[in-house]
Amino acid sequence: MEVVVGRVGRPHGLRGEVSIHVRTDEPEHRFAPGAMLRPEPSTMETLTVSAVRPHGARLLVSFHEIGDRAGAELLRGAVLMAQLADDARPDNPEEFYDSQLVGLVVRTSDGCRVGEVRDVLHLPTQEVLVVATDEGQEALVPFVAALVPTVDLPAGSLTVVAQPGLLSDDVG
Repeated sequence: MEVVVGRVGRPHGLRGEVSIHVRTDEPEHRFAPGAMLRPEPSTMETLTVSAVRPHGARLLVSFHEIGDRAGAELLRGAVLMAQLADDARPDNPEEFYDSQLVGLVVRTSDGCRVGEVRDVLHLPTQEVLVVATDEGQEALVPFVAALVPTVDLPAGSLTVVAQPGLLSDDVG
């Protein structure tokens, strides 16, 4: 199983260092020297962290496979994925891996089924659930507690607070 751990920002300097928008609660493990990450999309299969240092709210990371600014520029915007053990679970019960969410049945607060989660998008500001509705549409639901108050993994479902236009084209 893979999880998103960061997104590559702009290059920093001339030797291939890049800024990273961190998307993990464990950056000290995910970006430790020797850690292997898979950039998506990219023609490179893996990147090996060679050095890391803090830089404001971001990290500056060097990879063994990237030696100059041009190579670093090719990574800009790539999502970095880390491999996890199949039975890995986040320590915080309020956090979920994408693979735990995909396939969950989506219900409204009153229990009505509206579809299922097909994907999780990792946008710069927040995560968004891609919901395939039972009407054959696609809805994008920000994955925030105000809109998704309950995730029940054992039941295989999550609850979405229905808002006009959120789960369908009907706005009122």
